[in-house]
Amino acid sequence: MALPPLVLASSSPRRLMLLGQLGITPARVVSPDIDETPLRDELPRPYAQRMARAKAAAVSEPGCFVLAGDTVVAVGRRILPKAETEKEARSCLALLSGRRHRVLTGIALTAPDGQTRERLSETIVTFNRLTPQQTEAYVASGEWHGKAGGYAINGLAASFVRFLSGSYSGVVGLPLFETAQLLRGCGWPVP
Repeated sequence: MALPPLVLASSSPRRLMLLGQLGITPARVVSPDIDETPLRDELPRPYAQRMARAKAAAVSEPGCFVLAGDTVVAVGRRILPKAETEKEARSCLALLSGRRHRVLTGIALTAPDGQTRERLSETIVTFNRLTPQQTEAYVASGEWHGKAGGYAINGLAASFVRFLSGSYSGVVGLPLFETAQLLRGCGWPVP
């Protein structure tokens, strides 16, 4: 019996690349169109889980596996934005400079039977104290655009990371251990 196709519900090229590290090429990649505004007083962990579920639901395709994820950068109870302007990027970097923060990536897998299973990856990251020159050079790079917390750990911002405890791939955008567990649990053959 043929395995049902896998659809990746994501607009992130990093998630597609990370899925490839598991030896998986999705049949389709569909960008979910959802409102990503946090609810009033919503905490980072429930927000990441809710966004992953909502993205999987938005791309519901009968007879397919649908995999979705959402990455959240949090300082305490505060959810940092996906930086869209230089001002937002500077604000995020100023908040992260010399501090510890959490990166939460929620993943949701909807099986062909309609059941959705979820996992959450939590990683602690500590940035070195950034100089004004480092901040301005990073902002000038444009790499922060559209990234949770205003940085991409798999790029120039890797040089800011003094400490990391948890899933590096989760910080990039798709925790591979948790993803492989979800897929195997649903009968998907992950090497």
